[in-house]
Amino acid sequence: MRSELSQALPSQFRPGLRPSRFSPGARLERNKRYLQIAFNGSLDSALSIIPRLPRDERILVEAGTPLVKEFGASAISEIKGAWGGYVVADLKSSDGGAIEAAMAGRAGANGVTVLGSAPIETVERFIVACESLGVDSMVDMLGVADPLGVLRPLVRHAPSVVILHRGRDEESTRGKVIGYRHVKRVKSKFDVLISAAGGVDLKEAQSASFNGADIVVVNVVEPGQQWAGLSSGDDVGELAVKFLESID
Repeated sequence: MRSELSQALPSQFRPGLRPSRFSPGARLERNKRYLQIAFNGSLDSALSIIPRLPRDERILVEAGTPLVKEFGASAISEIKGAWGGYVVADLKSSDGGAIEAAMAGRAGANGVTVLGSAPIETVERFIVACESLGVDSMVDMLGVADPLGVLRPLVRHAPSVVILHRGRDEESTRGKVIGYRHVKRVKSKFDVLISAAGGVDLKEAQSASFNGADIVVVNVVEPGQQWAGLSSGDDVGELAVKFLESID
């Protein structure tokens, strides 16, 4: 499946071609802070915005869960081709972790997510599969009260990234916050990066960085949607620069 819009893109941004002056590493580094821009709407919208993003190694582009559910693994491949840099496939795998990790890796993902609430066997097999593929494993702690409790059985196979996640449906609920209190607890036991997600605007991005998050996840929000993030109707590239400055 390949959208008509992708065919109309300049050659350097077409799926399957990599921009010649933009070649970030395939794995995340411990000494950098990253901005992850998540696309959850239409594939055409994502492919129209991605070429306007700054070609910065600190930017990760996410094929969001709704996008992957609607368009399948081809959405990951098209986004990888358009971006050329680091791509996260937000599968939120809950079973068959090794199979789904391999599927996303073959499609071009550099990082893939599994739910921390999934059976521990799924999480462990997912992480092992990611290790064998050279892909970063990301454990999404959406709805998990004790992230460290999930990680303790994984001493031999720790993930690359732990995501502290306030769900989109939770954003408007008073008292629901991103669990920054877990950052020090997790990092004291595991050599992992911490990602902060869920209703992140500029102020929240600064708070995430201040509290020790290595990755800040910001949603691209379509006009009329109530969630916080980058409006697709604005200059997303310019706003991305402001977010990068806020987390330095």
